[in-house]
Amino acid sequence: MSVRKCLITIGVIAIISAATPRIASADWILTPFLGVNFGGSADVSGNGGTALSNKFEHKIDYGVSLAGMGKGVIGGEIDFGYSPNFFATTPGSGFQFTNASNVTTLTGNLIIGAPAGRHGGSVRPYVVGGVGLVRTKVQDAAEFFDVSTKNDFGFDVGGGVMGFFNQNVGLRGDVRYFRRFQGSSSDSLTGLALSGFHFWRGSIGLSLKF
Repeated sequence: MSVRKCLITIGVIAIISAATPRIASADWILTPFLGVNFGGSADVSGNGGTALSNKFEHKIDYGVSLAGMGKGVIGGEIDFGYSPNFFATTPGSGFQFTNASNVTTLTGNLIIGAPAGRHGGSVRPYVVGGVGLVRTKVQDAAEFFDVSTKNDFGFDVGGGVMGFFNQNVGLRGDVRYFRRFQGSSSDSLTGLALSGFHFWRGSIGLSLKF
């Protein structure tokens, strides 16, 4: 990423960190999750300028998030997701990507969620959004497409619900939209514009509160 992108990322994550409850008053929630990617566009260009954006299968996604939530409605989160074989294609399509073709996301997010239910908020619906790294790696066995690894600035936004069976263990269901930025000379303020790479992630995870 460029220096400008790094500064923007650091600045936004700093704001999110400032809004996160202090450690002494926060519930920390660790959530390993398993999900699936759907919709969107892979935005991969071939050596001949051809782009078959929507013919790629968006497969399994897994990762982990760490969130800090207090008794109020505002919290913060670090979310890591990894999608192996993100660019794999349907048999018979004529394109074969290697097993090293993948997508990695690492975002710092702001969470807004109101506690509900008994026992001090055993259920918490929430919305979430933030910025961070979107890393794509594409390797084509037939060398029809450009082989590249890109580390780009991106964002995610979505929502879900956390529900706890007791004080420490629960489940989280979550749907998020991810999109990558690209450099743009037309935006003199940030130097960024929306790229064609975007996708949705639906996930479910085991939440551990401590």
